[in-house]
Amino acid sequence: MVRRIIDNLKRKFSREDIDDVDAEEEYVELDTAAVKSAKSKIIVRPYIIDDFSDVKPILDSLRDGYTIGLVNIKPLKDKDLVELKRAINKLKKTCDAIDGDIAGFSDDYIVVTPSFAEIYRSKHTGNVSVDKYED
Repeated sequence: MVRRIIDNLKRKFSREDIDDVDAEEEYVELDTAAVKSAKSKIIVRPYIIDDFSDVKPILDSLRDGYTIGLVNIKPLKDKDLVELKRAINKLKKTCDAIDGDIAGFSDDYIVVTPSFAEIYRSKHTGNVSVDKYED
């Protein structure tokens, strides 16, 4: 749909239309409601980190700004604590950069949010710290 709108705009503003002074004035109607409603939904999405490379899709969705991530870190924690620390640091830095939030739920889950959401802190949630994963 968006592609069709762009193609229509290109045709309307092509060189031939500009040169033709006697051409009728035409308008292109854009359906902005359809585009806006597709992006306005917030998604709560689960992620599992088995490897450091699994962080990239989480970061991409955070930067997009419409996804709250529930991240299971247990597989990487069981496999490689050094890689887990790298992954958590990367998530924390991105959350700081986009003014998002990050918190741990139990020892195996992390929640990451973009700037529009804040995580409620209680005795069951806490700040994420890589120091707690020290050997």
